[in-house]
Amino acid sequence: MFGYGSLMWNPGFDFEVRMGARAFGYRRSLCVRSFVHRGTPERPGLVLGLDRGGSCRGVAFKVREEDRLEVLDYLRARELVTKVYLERHLPVALADGRQIKAIGYVVDRVHAQYAGALEIEEAARIVQASVGQSGPNDAYVRNTVAHLKEMGIRDAWLEGVSSHVEALQADAAVACAS
Repeated sequence: MFGYGSLMWNPGFDFEVRMGARAFGYRRSLCVRSFVHRGTPERPGLVLGLDRGGSCRGVAFKVREEDRLEVLDYLRARELVTKVYLERHLPVALADGRQIKAIGYVVDRVHAQYAGALEIEEAARIVQASVGQSGPNDAYVRNTVAHLKEMGIRDAWLEGVSSHVEALQADAAVACAS
């Protein structure tokens, strides 16, 4: 299994091995409109997806063969709820140099929740203004950036969104104080 977002630090399943990995042909992107967890249908938030192009540093998990079907069922229930993600076998390079295929979930570009490639400023405005059942969208982005940094993974675009959200919030605080 390949994780690129919360699956890296909160997999929710037992595994034998967890190893740094890079998936090829896809990049981490804040490209999925969230209508429930980080936004509403009236004011969607943004969550991560694997979108076409480039490569993505993340984590590969090896599960016990006897747990494979149970883990797949769990992941399908977690990732395929609104069908905005597609299950794929991704080419992945492990930290130890081995090349494997790993199951991963990539964004479906024709799905209504696909937000496409956004500029940092636009993504930050959406994130700053959105709240869903799981809390504020800005907390999701900050938490993701913090966890990625803890794992030694830098994502300049996502860090840019987070910084721009902070600037928008600081501007709003100054405006309220005036």
